[in-house]
Amino acid sequence: MKLKKELNLLDVFSITAGAILSSGLFILPGLAHAQAGPAILISYILAALLATAGMLSQAELASAMPRAGGTYFYVTLSMGSAVGTLYGITTLLALSLKSAFELVGMAVFTRLVIDIDIHIIAASLCLIFVFVNIIGAKEAGRVQVVLVSIIIAALLIYVIRGLPMIKVQHFEPLAPQGIKAMLSTAGFVFLSYGGLLKIASIAEEVKDPGRVLPLGMILSLLVVVILYTVVIFVTVGVLDDAALDNSLTPVSDGATVFLGSGGRIVLSIAAVLAFSSAANAGIMGASRYPLALSRDDLLPGFLGKINSRFKTPHIAILMTGILIIAALFLKLDIIIKAASSVLILTYIFTCLAIVIMRESRLQNYQPRFRAPLYPWIQIIGIIGFVVLLFEIGREALLVSLALIGSGLFVYWFYGRIRSEREYALLHLIERITAKELTTHSLETELKEIITERDDIIKDRFDRIIERSVVLDIDKAMQLEDFFRLVAEAMAEHLREDPEVLLKLLLDREKENSTVLNPDMAIPHIVIEGEHTFDILLARCREGIVFSGAAPRVHTIFVLIGTRDERNFHLRALAAIAQIVQDPHFEEKWMEAKSEEALRDLVLLGKRRR
Repeated sequence: MKLKKELNLLDVFSITAGAILSSGLFILPGLAHAQAGPAILISYILAALLATAGMLSQAELASAMPRAGGTYFYVTLSMGSAVGTLYGITTLLALSLKSAFELVGMAVFTRLVIDIDIHIIAASLCLIFVFVNIIGAKEAGRVQVVLVSIIIAALLIYVIRGLPMIKVQHFEPLAPQGIKAMLSTAGFVFLSYGGLLKIASIAEEVKDPGRVLPLGMILSLLVVVILYTVVIFVTVGVLDDAALDNSLTPVSDGATVFLGSGGRIVLSIAAVLAFSSAANAGIMGASRYPLALSRDDLLPGFLGKINSRFKTPHIAILMTGILIIAALFLKLDIIIKAASSVLILTYIFTCLAIVIMRESRLQNYQPRFRAPLYPWIQIIGIIGFVVLLFEIGREALLVSLALIGSGLFVYWFYGRIRSEREYALLHLIERITAKELTTHSLETELKEIITERDDIIKDRFDRIIERSVVLDIDKAMQLEDFFRLVAEAMAEHLREDPEVLLKLLLDREKENSTVLNPDMAIPHIVIEGEHTFDILLARCREGIVFSGAAPRVHTIFVLIGTRDERNFHLRALAAIAQIVQDPHFEEKWMEAKSEEALRDLVLLGKRRR
């Protein structure tokens, strides 16, 4: 059962922004300031720049393959089931850790009003968000829109009122602990941008994902980076070191300075809403990983069940909730460092995935959004992520290795014997070594994804192309020999004598050439009978000699039908005309690897339906 497409651009923006605007702003600045001083501004900007490299790569992949599981799906299709399982399990655990951190933060602020153990508060809040997510993605998305609107409004008031109160001396010295501390702090606060991963995991539930996902991700990161920079600038500027270092409520403390106790209450409420938003988005995003893994038989099938009433993966959501509640009992610093290190690994995987998908030159890898400055953004991103990873510290790396080990364990003892699929890395190796390693199965899967992504409803033209004869000819050929080949290939479909077809084709060409340009021809004839129509696709690498003016025709569409099909005949000609208008059509036609690839070029060609 498919997930329901209910999320629009505002939902995507709110889910992504809400997932980012939480702990990174309302808790981490105090802890980060203790490590790097005022240079945390630079640390946050460095983390944002690296997150941008990963986000642009992820936006392209999401626009090409909008499926539940997000980056897990891209990693699996690019690097195989083993790496995909490792990635899916570790990201599920990392997002669960991050969501646990959000709930702990929310509980800290809530405890200011209700004196109850924070673990009980956090677990109760987790159950509430699990319930909201089971009811439906649209309902969870609506909650996000309201929460994010209130949070942004509160932060804008904070910035506007706080700017005049800034004291320049609070920024001196800028980097008291040196550049190394600034870099390690960038890794520490990278968790702040982990929410960018969440929206890709629910891509299957987004309307017009090819356009909406990249646009929503870019807009949300841009807005959030601006807010982070100005809010942290104000916070550092109004609080001295003693007040800011290691504070778990830095923004609320800053509001107290220039807005009094009322400001503290307002910003504390905004913090609670921000943590609510991030935890809600975290459960929504993390739960799609077990769903995607189970669909690929890498986890038990019951995790992929879709609720018949709400059209949500209720069992996967419940499992995610259990993981988050279990994570609540870990130490806060371990949660932060482990989540950050694993999220950095996921961005590395994202950058690698886009390189493999592009360099494999898969015909049906057709993203609606292409990351700019390829491959330099990906190369710089990978190098930067590796530097951050080693700057976080040994404890975080050990936790990351343990999570990776758990992913490999699941694959080796469960998924390895149940799932086998083709992946893009094999196509890349095949292209480099010129050895036959693949079939058309990956191209077929990508074609199905495009059909679903673009809401392509198959019409009669599609159905004819799907069963049409495709000729892929290597050597040069004279026109009569080619038409004889066509007549023999189409005779069975049309229940017609090959010799009759050959004569009609030759007579039609003598009457008036069907060559449209030096590279393409569309021979078309009318036969006796009723309700019959067929199309043949042909490519001749060395060219077919139609005439002295057209000695090397490489692309041929042969249309044969009865008189009563005249109207459809015209529609088929119009469809072909629209498809071949693609400025790269001829290049793609000549580079297609197989007969199925030629057929896919026509089926996925842009045309009005």
